[in-house]
Amino acid sequence: MKKFFTSLFARYLWQSRLPICLFLAYSLIFAAVFSLYDLETEAVLYAFSLSMLLYAFVLSVHFFFYRKSHKERMRILKEISLFTDALPKPATLAEADYQEMVRQLKKLLDESVTCRQNDLQESMDYYTAWIHQIKTPISVMKMTLEGEDTDECRELLAELFRIEQYAEMALNYLRLGSETSDYVFSEYDLDVIIRQAVRKYAPQFIRKKIRLQYEPRHIMALTDEKWLLFIVEQLLSNSIKYTQEGSVTITVSPEPLIKIADTGIGIAAEDLPRIFEKGYTGYNGRMDKKSTGLGLYLCKTAAKRLSHKITADSSPKKGTAITIDLRSNTAPLE
Repeated sequence: MKKFFTSLFARYLWQSRLPICLFLAYSLIFAAVFSLYDLETEAVLYAFSLSMLLYAFVLSVHFFFYRKSHKERMRILKEISLFTDALPKPATLAEADYQEMVRQLKKLLDESVTCRQNDLQESMDYYTAWIHQIKTPISVMKMTLEGEDTDECRELLAELFRIEQYAEMALNYLRLGSETSDYVFSEYDLDVIIRQAVRKYAPQFIRKKIRLQYEPRHIMALTDEKWLLFIVEQLLSNSIKYTQEGSVTITVSPEPLIKIADTGIGIAAEDLPRIFEKGYTGYNGRMDKKSTGLGLYLCKTAAKRLSHKITADSSPKKGTAITIDLRSNTAPLE
């Protein structure tokens, strides 16, 4: 507080430097003129002191109102979107002009924001409808291929599964970027959520001959089922993608924590700090040529919206372990 007052007073003195300098100049002129007429020094100093005292009093009063006005402006600035029409009464014509500029700029900003929100909503509606429509031919192709048990059909089913996952990722990308919320927080059994993800990716585990190690624990956690399922599915997808042989282990601990560890190719040490960045693919992604760099970014974003934490630990050629920490959840129940 003292530092703020000192800084504000210094700025006030600098802003008032012209009248202060003029007052000092006038005082020196009068003192010089009085001394030329051989007036007593005591009388000159007395008049000068009275003038300085009066000016200091006027300056103090003026600074008081200056500080009061500054605090009022800072209060309005914190909630400028609400107080644009409640600006303090202008003391000068210049202030009135500036306030009118602020109102006009706020009006233009509101129009721009509204226009952008409408454009974003239209885009989201279009792409959401498109993604839901593309699922229909995917489902038809899946049913057709499932009727024949051949190596070629199994390969095509795997590719269709990847297409379906990319469509789901695009839909979730749009949802996470939207200002609307469809979160439903409650106490959920983590085993129920994990089993849904495991069932979905079971054919991929079988196809790549990767072992899945998971022991149900029936631990409850406050979360959103749909979005936590999305995170777990994406992490399983990455584990399967970058694990050629070995196993994927899912561990649930009472804290509660969910840990998904694989024996895949791992992540380079220089890439590890950036794997949750949007669009960052790292060495593995550049080698694969098909990575979008969105999967882990969406996991991090969704976890943040749920007030969860997600961290990674990895060593090249030894595997990767991703931990979802649900202890930090402070979201209210809905």
